[in-house]
Amino acid sequence: MSTVIETRNLERTYQDGDNIIKAVDGINLKVEKGEFTAIVGPSGSGKTTLLNLIGGLDKPTSGEVYVDGQEIGKLSDNEMINFRMQHIGFVFQAYNLIPVLTAKENVEFIMLLQKWEKAKREERSAQLLKEVGLGDRLDKKPGELSGGQQQRVAVARALASRPAFVLADEPTANLDSHSTANLLDIMARLNKEENITFVFATHDQRVIDRARRVITVEDGKIKSDITSTSV
Repeated sequence: MSTVIETRNLERTYQDGDNIIKAVDGINLKVEKGEFTAIVGPSGSGKTTLLNLIGGLDKPTSGEVYVDGQEIGKLSDNEMINFRMQHIGFVFQAYNLIPVLTAKENVEFIMLLQKWEKAKREERSAQLLKEVGLGDRLDKKPGELSGGQQQRVAVARALASRPAFVLADEPTANLDSHSTANLLDIMARLNKEENITFVFATHDQRVIDRARRVITVEDGKIKSDITSTSV
């Protein structure tokens, strides 16, 4: 197995008046390729901050983050944008789809930025949407799709550039039980069949129950890290 994410003595502090808040406090973590991992903890525990640091959406106060062996803290802002586009897929609870684009165009967008040939973009976007059960919704815009369908488009988009891993921040927060089950089934299948690495930050017990590794964060520190062989 290869390490796709590694943090070393990772810290992120914030100034709150006269107080310094340690949102992430000295976290050392490795995630191997093919993991299906949930980062859990109460609100304010630091799990979303940790996810943002791993994804290069925030910069550490100290410590290091390595993605595919690259220390991302040393990258310039423009280099970080390009690196994220090439190496990291994101799924957010708010979907973040472009409303004027169709499902297929939303999935194609990152490949367009990467200057893929049109035929290859179209082929991959159609295939990904088929894999997430939306092969008959290619030309629908987000407003014509249910919440669960929009989140599945977001998953397909996250996979478009063949990232090293996918970060999912509360991806089921706006979904009902049926849509959540469908989404988790799709992610679990992609993880198993294509060895795609998923890392979730979540409160959702339904996600936690499906994860093979559960990392509990409290007060910016890892309190427990449990891997199950039975999921």
